[in-house]
Amino acid sequence: MTKFDGHKTADGRQRVVRSGHHREREVITGVGKVSVEVPKIRSREGTPECFQSLVVPPCIRRTATLDAAIPWLYLKGVSSGQMQSALEAIVGPEAKGLSANVVGRLKRQWEAEYKQWCTRAVSDEWVYIWADGIYSGLRGDDGRLCCLVIIGVNSRGQKHFLAIEDGVRESKQSWREVLLSLKQRGLDQPPKLAIGDGALGFWAAVEEVYPETDVQRCWMHKTGNVLNYLPKSVQEKAKQGLHDIWMAEDRADAEQAFDNFEERFGAKYPEAVACLSKDRDALLAFYDFPAEHWTHIRTTNVIESSFATIRHGTRQAKGCVTRNAMLTMICKMGLCAEDSWRKLRGFRHLAKVIKGVKLKDGIEVTEDDKAAA
Repeated sequence: MTKFDGHKTADGRQRVVRSGHHREREVITGVGKVSVEVPKIRSREGTPECFQSLVVPPCIRRTATLDAAIPWLYLKGVSSGQMQSALEAIVGPEAKGLSANVVGRLKRQWEAEYKQWCTRAVSDEWVYIWADGIYSGLRGDDGRLCCLVIIGVNSRGQKHFLAIEDGVRESKQSWREVLLSLKQRGLDQPPKLAIGDGALGFWAAVEEVYPETDVQRCWMHKTGNVLNYLPKSVQEKAKQGLHDIWMAEDRADAEQAFDNFEERFGAKYPEAVACLSKDRDALLAFYDFPAEHWTHIRTTNVIESSFATIRHGTRQAKGCVTRNAMLTMICKMGLCAEDSWRKLRGFRHLAKVIKGVKLKDGIEVTEDDKAAA
């Protein structure tokens, strides 16, 4: 009420006043049932305006954290019939009202929300996008699920999921359909940079749908690919050599480190060097963007970290859910993770990227620099 203390009516009375309480109700939380009594608040002036609590919204019976736990338990192999017992072990015997029918109703509600989410408008200006294919280990109606995921950052530095959709492995056609869907829903301005792994299907689709977008290969995926061609005895030294490349202060030092790696390992391990050298330009594209963003745009870790529990912890659920239910649960977990994301570091520099300001080694090129060049 303190927020409205200065709001007065024409006759000097308090404009917003409390008017008793709503009927007491119980909300299931992570520590069991909690009885809440939400005060009623109304406006004396004009239309009797009602104010709703953001802490305890109308009709809520479970906290958001508990709703987030249900899909996680479901993907861990806990069936609908076992859900209440599992939650009772977490929050105590007070976790009632979560029978198989209730969980089934929640799943249908989430499926409807997921379908609506997949068709929502994405008309904001998206500067960077990260893309990856998530193989969850779950098996649905017709084989292993490949979930195609795209995360974007807008001009204000906010990161959001743009797409979480099913695909046939990571083929060009599957990625093309995802990108075309985003384009039809408002992403008609090409992102300035796309970050992804070595999936050829994604790069071919980006080149066709957004030919003006620059590309950056993920250094974590590339490091793993290169090390696969090397014996364990030299992997540690090779890893340090790769680290010297992508952690170089400027492009010139990175190019020198690149040459050193090729010279050092090229004779004995040509396949490892060829795996690295073929994507040289795409691996060093981040040097043309603000240095504050390098830690974000060198890898697809924003996707990897969000789906780590799905990627590694779903073995028990194989064969017990439908493909659509898996996508719904994965989306539910992803959107819950999105709530805890922070803004992009150095997000104020995104304006320079949008305007097309010339950058060299992460620093804006001034008129003096151009004259000297």
